[in-house]
Amino acid sequence: MSTHSGPQRTILTIFGTRPEAIKLFPLVHALDADDRFDSRVLVTGQHRGMLDQVLEIAGITPHDDLDVMQPDQTLDALTARLLTGIGEVMNRVQPDYVVVQGDTATAMCGALAAYYRKVPVCHVEAGLRSGDIYHPWPEEVNRKVIGSFAALHCAPTEVSQNALLRENIDPSIVHVTGNTVIDALHWITAKVEAEPALASGLADVEARFAGKKIIGMTSHRRENFGDGMRAIADAVKRIAARDDVAIIFPVHLNPNVRAVMNDELAGMDNVALLEPLDYPHFARLLDISHLMLTDSGGVQEEAPALGKPVLVMRETTERPEGVDAGTARLVGTDADTIVTEVTRLLDDPAAYAAMAQAHNPFGDGHSAQRIADLLAPN
Repeated sequence: MSTHSGPQRTILTIFGTRPEAIKLFPLVHALDADDRFDSRVLVTGQHRGMLDQVLEIAGITPHDDLDVMQPDQTLDALTARLLTGIGEVMNRVQPDYVVVQGDTATAMCGALAAYYRKVPVCHVEAGLRSGDIYHPWPEEVNRKVIGSFAALHCAPTEVSQNALLRENIDPSIVHVTGNTVIDALHWITAKVEAEPALASGLADVEARFAGKKIIGMTSHRRENFGDGMRAIADAVKRIAARDDVAIIFPVHLNPNVRAVMNDELAGMDNVALLEPLDYPHFARLLDISHLMLTDSGGVQEEAPALGKPVLVMRETTERPEGVDAGTARLVGTDADTIVTEVTRLLDDPAAYAAMAQAHNPFGDGHSAQRIADLLAPN
């Protein structure tokens, strides 16, 4: 803890989804433990149950909770509710700095509400770019909006730093900090090791699939809804026909995912369709998996920290560092390609080792403290 004797800086950290909560709780912990800061937390509830699970395990009680989600809410309706709700909290809190993470509607609206009040914005996980405004959609544009006026850009890697510099961002406000998701993963792994009961809920499925190579899977991207989801399901069916493989798939709550996956995969001997996992259980899934099959962004960062190859079911990624380092490979949503690449990792030990042993480019577990130091008053 700092022994700072000057005035505190009021930091309002804003998040709303499970991935944001995971990536920001290490920073909230760092700010809370540092007397240079008056740390305030606003959650929007853009995810509800999944968000609350992370808050509970991380021991964070928000100061404000907007609880914005409504059934079948459009992006523009969500954006309007976020912007006005966040603005009302800012008017009351009067923060010196606002922190947002990543690429969600919450992050974009939090940053925009701060800009409207001339409050400086710290963007955690800044500079990720796919180069295509519709992949991922709407996340790519959300990131670019925040990046256009943030006062402090915390880039996880040199690749993301360089992306910001190409957009003519002032180099003095761009800092490579590593990704806080690695801080979070180290924290939760140590916590589960000390308290195994936190992740004991997978014991039955682990016993069921004993002796098999487990493929951990996630899929939820909007751009994959429809034909992409059906192709992914077809690939999983073909992979699960092998008797040496098992697939553990926590199925996202979105009906565009659930309808397809339940129709196509329910009842298969080698496929376990689970409810979404809380953070300790997801860390356990990463740990027991032979490889990860995903269209998620965060998994591309987390899995390499545990030496797990990642096959990314997307056409582009805003995290090219993993691909460049060899920890991740883009496979798209073509069923034949997915099956071919999974089979290669299952059957070719050299190909597997090349990915599993590659250096993780996303951080060393000390990113949150670096960001806290950047936020501190001079």
